[in-house]
Amino acid sequence: MLPILFRCDDYWVVEKPAGMSFHAESEDLGVMQSLALSYPDHTFYPVHRLDKMTSGLLVVACHANAAAEFGRLFEQHDIEKRYLALSNRKPKKKQGTVSGGMMPSRRGQWKLTKDSENFAVTQFFSSSFQGVRVFYLRPLTGKTHQIRVALKSVGSPILGDMRYAGEASDRGYLHAYSLQFEWRGERRHYVCAPNVGEFFSTGLAEFVATQFDESLLTWPSRK
Repeated sequence: MLPILFRCDDYWVVEKPAGMSFHAESEDLGVMQSLALSYPDHTFYPVHRLDKMTSGLLVVACHANAAAEFGRLFEQHDIEKRYLALSNRKPKKKQGTVSGGMMPSRRGQWKLTKDSENFAVTQFFSSSFQGVRVFYLRPLTGKTHQIRVALKSVGSPILGDMRYAGEASDRGYLHAYSLQFEWRGERRHYVCAPNVGEFFSTGLAEFVATQFDESLLTWPSRK
């Protein structure tokens, strides 16, 4: 049963574990199937998704009107998302913006292009912690694999993300850390510190909360 972090009549916020697909694969349950089986008296509508290797915050709508409203929020980029990622390789730059077109490549990969088609923008800060590089990321778009491709492009593929040249590990170290948006005139903010994985320690969670304090960060302007 998936951990439920928040629920109301309009939507639920769940914590997706690493290694679970959004939809069912073969005999393995996906997020939507797991919710349907665990809560048969409820109907859930997907509004966004996370890669199989990615853990963390995921919103599901509870009725069609809420799903349509979330669709509008995502389309207009009115939902602020933050991700955490770890790499064992030092990036070409400690902070900045990675942008470019996204197009399919070989073996299920995506790659950055200099075109404007399917344009992706990812902003980040980074710092070192106990031998790994910690990335605090703000995706301004929601393209497939965009964070994974962005970090590979700066020379720091995500630890455990072997599809994008990351070193083998016990999991892929990408986590949907926080979500913030306005709902029915009220600002909603959800945070979920990662807690599963050899390198996702309590100490790391404390480091992230201090090192990447939003009140002290100045993100680049939206482009």
